[in-house]
Amino acid sequence: MLNGRDVLGVAQTGTGKTAAYLLPILSMLDDGYVDFPDGRHIEFPQEAINCVIMAPTRELAQQIDQAMQGFGYYLPNVSSVAVYGGNDGNRYYQELNALKTGASVIIATPGRFISHLTMDNVDMSKVSFFVLDEADRMLDMGFSDDILKIASFLPKTCQTVMFSATMPDKIEQLAKTLLKNPVEVKIAVSKPAEKIQQSAYVCYEAQKLKIVEAMFKAEAAVGNALAQQVYKARGLSRDLFVHLHAHDLRRQAPPVVDGLARVAFTVERIPGTVQYRFHDLAVECPPVPEGAGQIDLVPVLPQENACSAPTFIP
Repeated sequence: MLNGRDVLGVAQTGTGKTAAYLLPILSMLDDGYVDFPDGRHIEFPQEAINCVIMAPTRELAQQIDQAMQGFGYYLPNVSSVAVYGGNDGNRYYQELNALKTGASVIIATPGRFISHLTMDNVDMSKVSFFVLDEADRMLDMGFSDDILKIASFLPKTCQTVMFSATMPDKIEQLAKTLLKNPVEVKIAVSKPAEKIQQSAYVCYEAQKLKIVEAMFKAEAAVGNALAQQVYKARGLSRDLFVHLHAHDLRRQAPPVVDGLARVAFTVERIPGTVQYRFHDLAVECPPVPEGAGQIDLVPVLPQENACSAPTFIP
């Protein structure tokens, strides 16, 4: 990136892709200009949008924004704003003000950013960096047309970077459309993240609760030790965090909640109809008694509202 080349990066989740593009971008923005080896001289005006980062979900947009705040803590001339749906009116006007005045870095979900583009709230003429994070997920969620529409507003000199955990044919096709003679970096392609344990259980409906109960008991020692480390650091006492996906949560949740509560689990239900601030409150739940399991029930959410947290589907 520091040489001005388009980049296609493929690596599993958790390998540091966010830092891989944020650090060089922040370095160049902080300098205010860059001279690439091919002779190009690019300046980054402070009152303009210089970088647009696209993320498939609001949760990922928030994570990138948090990383941006951390990496850029000592860079007073570099500003950023996260733009995503599901907020109140005050948040919308904060987004609008940042877009109008020219935050250095915009981190956005495609749907929300398209809305601002449609209302002529965004000036893309000075954008020098366009980043697609988790591009495979964006395509899986149906954002292909939105990405191409957003890209059509970019200057021809814009440097484009794509990062993906997998490399299906549709990613290669998108790369051919958006990237110009890119450098390809591939690390552990299609290899599951080592810290994520994934399990699937084939069972009858009536067996689901028993499987969850057995899973908690079988993994109690490991689950308790790991969870206590994580939540102790956050001042919480919580044994395990599991998501059960339900397509019709209003109908399916009550018997599941009652059944899990009977076997001493603390259960939080997060339906898709409530405001996002209540989603956040449920996820940042209060402490539960030591030795009790915690389960959050969430619906299968569409497109950019989809939950990106770890899941268990019985």
